[in-house]
Amino acid sequence: MVTKSLELIFDFGSPNAYLCMKVLPELLDRTGADMIITPCLLGGIFKATGNKAPMIQYADAPAKLAYENLEMQRFIARHGLSKFRLNPHFPVNTLTIMRGAIAAEDEGNLDDYVDAVNRAMWEDGLKMDDADVAAAFLSANGFDGAALLARTQEPAIKAKLVANTEAAVARGVFGIPTFFVGDAMFFGKDRLGQVEETLA
Repeated sequence: MVTKSLELIFDFGSPNAYLCMKVLPELLDRTGADMIITPCLLGGIFKATGNKAPMIQYADAPAKLAYENLEMQRFIARHGLSKFRLNPHFPVNTLTIMRGAIAAEDEGNLDDYVDAVNRAMWEDGLKMDDADVAAAFLSANGFDGAALLARTQEPAIKAKLVANTEAAVARGVFGIPTFFVGDAMFFGKDRLGQVEETLA
């Protein structure tokens, strides 16, 4: 049997990435695909591509920004994602927790780490760029928070996140969430239908 893979270019700083991840399990079940999470730094992607976050990009177009928010509310309502709330500290600097994702991947528990930190960011509203907050949360959720945060300072961990980010930009990525099915790229939660068609 041929296995199909869906790759997600991911950073905790994207609320839309959180929303996608909440609906992806059913899509993966329907298509028989597995998922590969590739941690990248959204700020690095923006810097390399000249892209900006919607709240900045559409600051002078309030109607466009209002519509972006409307689309998000429709997606939340359609999928019953009642636990979601915008992080009160947004935008949160995700550098350390993304390096933590690289460390967690190295230790073989990236999926659990992503689930936990997504919850901290987009359900619990925690300030996850505060090292003490992050360490306490991780330790309360099955990780050794201090040890994991210590690993975020390892040169190899830092280098892997940079390499992932540069590789994503080289493939045409300009924002998150971005999906790949083979070489086919899809951006944003409103492309999940196309993602599913391609996997099917």
